[in-house]
Amino acid sequence: MRIDALTVVLRPRSSWEAVELGTALVRRHARAVWRPWLACTVPAFAIANALAWLAGTPVLAMLAMWWLKPLFDRIPLFVLSRAVFGEVPTTRVTLRGAFAGSRRAMLGYLTWRRLSPARALLMPVDVLEGGAGRAVRERRRVLAGPAYGIAALCFTVFAAFETALVVGLAVLAFLFVPNEYLQDALRDAWQYIRDSPTWLQLLENALAWTAASVIEPFYVGSGFGQYLNRRTEIEGWDIELAFRRLRERLLAASSAMVLLAALLTMPWTLHAQTGHAFVPARPSADPSAGHAGTTPVPQGAGPSPVVAPTPLPTARQAMQTCKRPTPAGTDLPRIFGADYRDPAAFAKAVDRAYDDQRLHPRRKVTMWVLRHPERRPEQRDLPAWLRAFGRVLAAISEFGMWLLLAGLVLLLALTAKYWWPWLRGVASDVSRPAAPVVEGVVDDASAPLPDDIVATARRLWRDGQRRDALALVYRAAVESMLKTTGRVLPPGATEAQCLRAAQALPEAPRRAFARIVRLWQYAAWAEQMPPEAEFDAALDEAAMRFGWRA
Repeated sequence: MRIDALTVVLRPRSSWEAVELGTALVRRHARAVWRPWLACTVPAFAIANALAWLAGTPVLAMLAMWWLKPLFDRIPLFVLSRAVFGEVPTTRVTLRGAFAGSRRAMLGYLTWRRLSPARALLMPVDVLEGGAGRAVRERRRVLAGPAYGIAALCFTVFAAFETALVVGLAVLAFLFVPNEYLQDALRDAWQYIRDSPTWLQLLENALAWTAASVIEPFYVGSGFGQYLNRRTEIEGWDIELAFRRLRERLLAASSAMVLLAALLTMPWTLHAQTGHAFVPARPSADPSAGHAGTTPVPQGAGPSPVVAPTPLPTARQAMQTCKRPTPAGTDLPRIFGADYRDPAAFAKAVDRAYDDQRLHPRRKVTMWVLRHPERRPEQRDLPAWLRAFGRVLAAISEFGMWLLLAGLVLLLALTAKYWWPWLRGVASDVSRPAAPVVEGVVDDASAPLPDDIVATARRLWRDGQRRDALALVYRAAVESMLKTTGRVLPPGATEAQCLRAAQALPEAPRRAFARIVRLWQYAAWAEQMPPEAEFDAALDEAAMRFGWRA
């Protein structure tokens, strides 16, 4: 890994700054992230919904797309891991390389680690670094460290964003409904939710996939930003980059530095030659002359002598010379002048610098300690009967927990016919018995009205079929209103539409019609039947206003 090629500024950041760094990387490389994401998830979404639709349970498609999120998360992770080094991959390269390798690690993220709240933080360890076994587990533990809590909180925050986006997209449709139709639209929407038709479940799957496609890359980016920050803290990437930049600056001036170092480390001093020169003496023919030696010869006497060059010291001699202490009579003060500093003073300055309190910070810590640590309380063993009682109590508690679990499982099995259809998102196979249909019920709009509406309605009321009686009166009132006003209502018109059409009636018939509609709404939607006196009064008023035969 060439950390000098990173396109982000490496510095120690707080965890939230690291999250913001990751989301900024996703925004910067949005095209490179979402193109392969859509190219991969759209076919998967279509196949999952087709199979779930054939199986009759479209909700399974939503569950499958949610469960495969770690597999799709490899796409933005692959793009960010390359783009952060300045190499933004193309869509084809991403689709080819995002799913290569780390199959064993992905098995864990699709099974026992699927619900891990730190998935975005730990996935780069398995997918980008590779490895297996104990080393990877230790690596994950060290890397998570203090960032695990923030990673779990990010998991919760992004899940809340995704849920809010799904709800917002679903409610967005009601912004285009006029206010006068809003109540009817909400009622119809609630009825659709209760019935849960197939097209509505497919629409819910599409909304969930849209929200995940918008939010999930940012969640992966937040984890990748924390991953970079943790590696910077652990491995000191910022310090290494600083040293590399320092090395490059030093290498740029290496020749001058080498020459200066050579001049400063020369252990000898050169002087101009004065006085007599020494020449090597010739060997004497006289044995009594002793051993051969050198004899000083005046420079002006006789022929010019050959001056013997001063031999250069060897490398070992130079090192030994450098290591010897400087004598008191050295020429260094004369050479350096005012810039010369005594070595003893320099050593004292170094000692004072190392003794500085800023290099050895101290803090006061208050803690509780025993006054008499040698007097430790004796640990007494519990009596045998108390230990036996504890074991019996533990066994009873364990047995009770198993009984509670078995009872819960049995309760779920016995009530499966109630909650399983709701969980599957489809209507229950066991339907409620329909109410008996009699002549004049509003649900059978094609059936003709009876000749004597008032008598038929009262007979139904006395027989206990009160809802059917109100339905008959309501349908008769609607038909009478349409004959009087000449209006035409669409099939399946709601009560609100009928009331708007009744605005063309005179005051008294309009008031009677509104009274019948109100009684029917309370009975149909709130299961609240009016008292018999109120029903008779409303029926008599409607018969008088619309001319029904009594």
